[in-house]
Amino acid sequence: MSSHHGAAQPRGLAGVPHSELFVGRFGRMFRSLPPYEPSDALIQQLSAEMHEPPEAGGEEDSPNDNPQIPAGFTYVGQFLDHDLTFDPVSSLQHRDDPNALVDFRTPRLDLDSVYGSGPADQPFLYDTHDPVKLLIGKNPDTDDDGNLLEHRDLPRNWQHRALIGDKRNDENTIIGQLQLTFIDFHNEVVDEIRSGELNDALLDHTDVFGEAQRLVRWHYQWAIAFDFLPRIVGHELVDELIKTEQRKKQGGGHETIRRYDPARRFYRVREHPFIPVEFSVAAYRYGHSQIRPEYDLNDTVQNVPIFIEHPEGAPITSHLGGFRALPAQWTIDWSHFFDIPGSAPPEKTRLIDTHLAAPMTKLPANIASDGSSGKSLAFFNLLRGKRLGLPSGQAVARAVGADVLSTADIGFSDPAPLWYYILKEAEVQHNGLHLGQTGGRIVAEVILSLIDLDRHSFLSQNPAFTPVLERADPATFTITDLVSLAIKQRALAHA
Repeated sequence: MSSHHGAAQPRGLAGVPHSELFVGRFGRMFRSLPPYEPSDALIQQLSAEMHEPPEAGGEEDSPNDNPQIPAGFTYVGQFLDHDLTFDPVSSLQHRDDPNALVDFRTPRLDLDSVYGSGPADQPFLYDTHDPVKLLIGKNPDTDDDGNLLEHRDLPRNWQHRALIGDKRNDENTIIGQLQLTFIDFHNEVVDEIRSGELNDALLDHTDVFGEAQRLVRWHYQWAIAFDFLPRIVGHELVDELIKTEQRKKQGGGHETIRRYDPARRFYRVREHPFIPVEFSVAAYRYGHSQIRPEYDLNDTVQNVPIFIEHPEGAPITSHLGGFRALPAQWTIDWSHFFDIPGSAPPEKTRLIDTHLAAPMTKLPANIASDGSSGKSLAFFNLLRGKRLGLPSGQAVARAVGADVLSTADIGFSDPAPLWYYILKEAEVQHNGLHLGQTGGRIVAEVILSLIDLDRHSFLSQNPAFTPVLERADPATFTITDLVSLAIKQRALAHA
């Protein structure tokens, strides 16, 4: 199944206004900055240079690895991106609104890629025998070509396409298994509500699905704000933007209140939240530099390429491509992707820098957005930034009050494309361990603002909320805690 990278451009991205229109699916953070059009020669030069140095000793303990971020966080970032840009608009509305500037649902961290529009509207996502739980799929023993399959998988139709809220969460094996992990996480919370373990945390003891969904969303939002985001932008910036204070509780004692501080906000909303192109086309594409060329799925299935040149007709175990049933023995052992207590250290992401892993520098035709073969992902990212009129990296850095990289830092005298600048900034300011001042500011403000602006989020409904689900550190809740609870639910299926 072909899956061109970026071919299905989200509607509205091609027509982003510079005007004072503050509605629509996509918009701009820095409307007053002029667009920068790098020369074709500069785009070609940069895309040719943006590759990792050769591995001296193979993949193990690579100098290209980021020692501070486990490999799973690359795909948490991809999952979050799909959650923010989920688009349920019909083809009829697409024709009526070709530029997609208005009437699209606002971006939220609400897991609609998992829940869809709910059990009443999309019952096929839910278990008929227990409708408050999400459906787990069961594959046949083999696919149509006789390949052995893993029995437990995402729910799929007879042609092995996943029945989920967002088709993009089946585009590779890792994101597909992460989608299944969120399904398991919801089902585990349902079990814990029914057991009575969470009675003190419930608002409505009779609405099991509603309470499970609320707790899942709030813990997910917490983990994004206080675990995922600090790893990507640094703890100091998150602490600057989320202010804490103590207030007296009724009946005695104190509780901690957390509020998003908009004192230095560059992401400004007048009517409805939108996704800034400076975020979607530049800053948040930091994740492309994190991708490893190969991944270990478990102790048995190892060194599987992220993709290969000709997947059609190739063995299903030769690559991590998606839109297919899970091959036998390919259930991911998440200790290879996250710091699961009691397990060996996981694989790491690559550094956030201007060096892409080898597969990203020569995309096969089934991955490249224009169907060509051998072009770098960097080429397509730089070209898209130019076509959308993004400002230069230096202009945005000045606008946010960041330290502007010098010509010596960047390596050339021309203004730098915003995406390239953000990667170089992370490389120069933090040795690639996390984003720098400009990229971090854009990513942190957009994600935290979207949580804050969502009237159903924990920041809006209960700024005194603290996690109640099982966790390693009583003071917080992490992505690893979420995955561990999903693993607990998965183990019940084998009990």
